[in-house]
Amino acid sequence: MIYCNYYQTDIGLIRIVEKDEAITQVSFANSQALDIMIKETALIKQTIQQINEYLKGERKVFTIKIAPEGTAFQKEVWEQLLKIPYGETKSYQWVATEIGNKKACRAVGMANNRNPIVLLIPCHRVIGANGKLVGYGGGLDIKQRLLNIEKQHLK
Repeated sequence: MIYCNYYQTDIGLIRIVEKDEAITQVSFANSQALDIMIKETALIKQTIQQINEYLKGERKVFTIKIAPEGTAFQKEVWEQLLKIPYGETKSYQWVATEIGNKKACRAVGMANNRNPIVLLIPCHRVIGANGKLVGYGGGLDIKQRLLNIEKQHLK
């Protein structure tokens, strides 16, 4: 069964989806979809609790079971994103090199763009090689806010 719920947070409306006892989606939402059963399961409730703790600077590591759906390449990129420490940023070039294909920067960017579990898979920690913020599904202002939260609570 697939369940989802919506929550208003400090960074906007968040949609959390659970399938087979794992989180498969955390995304920014403009409105509530009508095509899925709205239900706050224990796992969805735990996920929003951890997201709120993160947004307050009280949590640095998520302990939620996730199961992102995507291609093998996308999953490889997302696994690499999980290795970027709290409070640090890495470039698309770094991610591409770490997965063994240093010329795949653009493909890494596309995989980042398709990240189905924002925040828990920290795609906001990936920036341009020149150190500038580039692309984020929630908008660059949200990306900057998330990076600021992490810098502020790094200690």
